[in-house]
Amino acid sequence: MRAGPPPVAASIGRSPTVALLDEVQRQKARGVDVLNLSGGEPDFPTPAHVVDAAVEALRSGLTHYTPSRGIPRLREAIAAKLLRDNGIVADPGTDIIVTPSAKHAAYIALAGVIGPGDEVLLPSPAWVSYAPMITLLGGRPVDVPLDPRDNFTISAEQLASAVTPRTRAILLNSPNNPTGRMLTATEADAVARVADRYDLVVLADEIYEYIRYGDRPHLSLAARPGCEGRTLTVNGFSKSYAMTGWRLGYVTGPAAVMREVVKVQEHTVGCAASFVQHGALAALADETRGCVEEMVARYDDRRRLLVAGLNRIPGVSCADPEGAFYVLPDVSGLGFGSAQECAAWLIDRTGVVVTPGSAFGPTAEQHVRLSFAASTDILTTAVERLENALRQRAPGPAAS
Repeated sequence: MRAGPPPVAASIGRSPTVALLDEVQRQKARGVDVLNLSGGEPDFPTPAHVVDAAVEALRSGLTHYTPSRGIPRLREAIAAKLLRDNGIVADPGTDIIVTPSAKHAAYIALAGVIGPGDEVLLPSPAWVSYAPMITLLGGRPVDVPLDPRDNFTISAEQLASAVTPRTRAILLNSPNNPTGRMLTATEADAVARVADRYDLVVLADEIYEYIRYGDRPHLSLAARPGCEGRTLTVNGFSKSYAMTGWRLGYVTGPAAVMREVVKVQEHTVGCAASFVQHGALAALADETRGCVEEMVARYDDRRRLLVAGLNRIPGVSCADPEGAFYVLPDVSGLGFGSAQECAAWLIDRTGVVVTPGSAFGPTAEQHVRLSFAASTDILTTAVERLENALRQRAPGPAAS
C-alpha cells in the first residue's frame, strides 16, 4: 500500500474488553474450561414481549428506513420515560436521537460537542471506550484520577484543577463501569458547579440506570440545577433489558446541540434498525419494569455471593457495588507487579477470566474487574477456583 500518514485508527488500541472476549471464544473453541467474568453482557434472555414485538414488526414489513432521529412513537415514549424517571424535559421532535447502541450514542454526542484539540475531563476509573472515542474525534481525553482510598469520590476541586482554556466537556458514567459506584447528590452538585463555572458541556452515560441495589435513587445530571441546558444524556436498552445484540440506544440534549449530533447519525449509520425500535417500544410500554426488577434481584444475589467470596481471600479487598454488575476488588495485597500480571496468572492457573483494572485508567492499576452477569453456578465455581489457587500461591512478585 502507498506510504502516507498513519490512519486515525492507528492512534488507538483495541478495546481491551472486546479483545478478552475474542480470546475467551478462542480458548473455548480449543476445549479449554474457561469461566468468563470479564464481559459486560447480561446472561438473561431478552424479555419475551420485546422479542414478540420485534418479530411482529418484521412480519408486518416494518423493515425499511426510519427517520434518522428514530420512529416518532419511540421518541415520544423515551420523552415520557425521561420525564417520569429522570426529571428530564425533552422534546421528542428535536431533543432525542435513537441510535444503534448506546456506544454510538456516546460517540455522536461527543462528535456534536468537541473539535480537534478540545479537551474532555474523564474521571477515572472510566469505561474503556471513552478515551479512544475522544481521540478518534481529534480531542484530548484528560484523566481526572479518583482516589480508591476515598471510594473513587468526585470533588469540584479535582475537576476544576484539570480545567484549561481548551476544556470543552466532562464525561462521566453512573452507575459506574467499572467501580459500581453511583453519584451522590454532593458529587452531582460538584459536577454542576464546575460545568456552570467554566461553561462546560456534560456528557452523562446512564446505561446502567435501572441496575442498582439498595434505596439510593439514580441522579440524572440533566435534571440538576446548573446542568440543565448543557447536558447530553446517553442511555439504551442493552443492559437493563438484556438486549445487547439488538444494538439500540439513544441520546437526548438541548435542541441546538442535537441539530449538530443528528448530522453525524445521518452520515454514519443513517438510522437504527426499524424492527428493533419496535421491540424497544414494547420494553418501555411496561412502566412497572417487572422483567427488569426480576433481573436486578438476581444480580443482587450474585453480587452478595461474589463480594463475600472475594473478601474471604487473603490479600483481596472488595467493596460492595451500588449499581451495574461489576466488582472492582483491590488485589494489591496479592503481591503481583500489576493488574495485568494478576489477570494473566488467574487465567493461566484457574481459567477464570477477569479484566485488568489498568484498562480503565491508572487509578485502577492494582484492581481487577469481575462481572457478575453470570449464573450463580459459574460464580460459585469461579470463587472456589480463585480462592484455592490464591491461598496456595506464595505472595510476592517473584511467585510463579
